[in-house]
Amino acid sequence: MSQFDPQNIPLSLYIHMPWCVRKCPYCDFNSHAVPDGELSIELEQQYLNALLADFVTQLDYAQGRNIHSIFIGGGTPSLISAQGYQWLFRQLQQHLAFEDGCEITLEANPGTLEHQPFADYLVAGINRLSLGVQSFDEAHLQRLGRIHSANNAVDAIIQAKQAGFKRVNVDLMHGLPQQSIEQALLDLRLAVENGATHISWYQLTIEPNTVFFRTQPTLPDEEVLEQIQLQGEAYLRAQGFENYEVSAWRKEQPSAHNLNYWQFGDYLAIGAGAHGKVTLPEGVYRFQKTRLPKDYLAKTPAPMVNWQQIAADDMPFEFMMNALRLNEGVPAVEYLKRTGQRLDALDAILNKLRQQKLLVEDEIRLACTEQGHLYLNSVLDHFL
Repeated sequence: MSQFDPQNIPLSLYIHMPWCVRKCPYCDFNSHAVPDGELSIELEQQYLNALLADFVTQLDYAQGRNIHSIFIGGGTPSLISAQGYQWLFRQLQQHLAFEDGCEITLEANPGTLEHQPFADYLVAGINRLSLGVQSFDEAHLQRLGRIHSANNAVDAIIQAKQAGFKRVNVDLMHGLPQQSIEQALLDLRLAVENGATHISWYQLTIEPNTVFFRTQPTLPDEEVLEQIQLQGEAYLRAQGFENYEVSAWRKEQPSAHNLNYWQFGDYLAIGAGAHGKVTLPEGVYRFQKTRLPKDYLAKTPAPMVNWQQIAADDMPFEFMMNALRLNEGVPAVEYLKRTGQRLDALDAILNKLRQQKLLVEDEIRLACTEQGHLYLNSVLDHFL
């Protein structure tokens, strides 16, 4: 493997907030019901202090780079106060500068927004919101275990726009238990008509270690799922949305943070269970922080529970698994910059996939054809 120049690779920051009001039955993320039903001021500050200590231990991985983007995920990050985030950002910037125009995204649950107005988060430095709506249908929200109502969801989008947020993503799921085509399309329409500028629209999957896995709900059949996908995509395109990644649709600029993931960029990671990826002169590494909040807080800074170099043989799959999710793919020259490997070593595989019309006939770009996106898993299997 050749030597890397990390200066060619953007560096993002992922911050994990592990608590939520109630665990949803479909959720396999690292989220935990908040102690005593409410996040105390003392616990909030203890966690913020732990995040800062965690960040300081990762400064060497920056290697002179500034922070390109920040994503605060969860759990329910909007349980943390705007003042708490403002304090955290100030502390982080004393150690590492944020790039001009640094995108800072906060995931927010419409059911927890009464704690603090959106405008306060904007003042704190957050400039992009991602609202975990999932559905605007009361029955579906109840089945999904969401704590917000359909009215809460609509109000959240409207309030975010009125507060001054120009970039508002809405997370929506389709293929929900007993969901009809009409209900799925209505969810999209309500998101669009109420001002979403970006929509993450993905099909519900039943994951292990969830309530839905143990007690399987009745999901729509394959014909209904196919029509939801086809009609939903047609509707979003008609409304001026561009599908730039498998499940991401935009009317505004793409998510800088998610693009960095898909382009095999680097990201520091702080918080309970957070996952990171960094490029060092000798190779590319992934790491994970201890998962349970109580363990994360028990020792400050919290230890890593996994630090592993990506093996040279795994690098093609790791890169393509991300890059080929993008409809436009990535410039071919990025492969050497991000993996340290020569792309011509993959010529036999790439030529075969181009002949099969699964990759575009373009030697300066790595991208799937429309057919390739339909069979993306099969395309990726070639790189294993």
